[in-house]
Amino acid sequence: MPESPSLDEFETMARHTISTLPEPFRGPARDVAVCVADWPSRQMLHELGISDPLHLTGLYDGTPMTLKSVWDQPEQPDTVWLFREPILAEWRARRGVALADLIAHVTIHEFAHHFGWSDDDIARIDRWWE
Repeated sequence: MPESPSLDEFETMARHTISTLPEPFRGPARDVAVCVADWPSRQMLHELGISDPLHLTGLYDGTPMTLKSVWDQPEQPDTVWLFREPILAEWRARRGVALADLIAHVTIHEFAHHFGWSDDDIARIDRWWE
């Protein structure tokens, strides 16, 4: 098996995905921080009620655009988190899926939350996880 990409290489792949979004989405997506970590924090897992860190490949942390007001004062930037080790575990389990495609998929899924889509909304049009 080839050497696993670094955190920086994951981020590069995610940023490439963002750069290919259609223009109405690309501009607002540039305002979102992208952070790549090996694992989600214990606090993230606790807040989401997830006991196995392998079950969290990405996370949108922020206020969806559909809920924002011009009067809101952000306390921190909206952030899309990608978790390298859970993504790599998913990639190994899926066999035949290109890692860059999986990273792009997780990235777009998390950005969909930024644009106001729920997991149910995403699942109605995206059968990737079935």
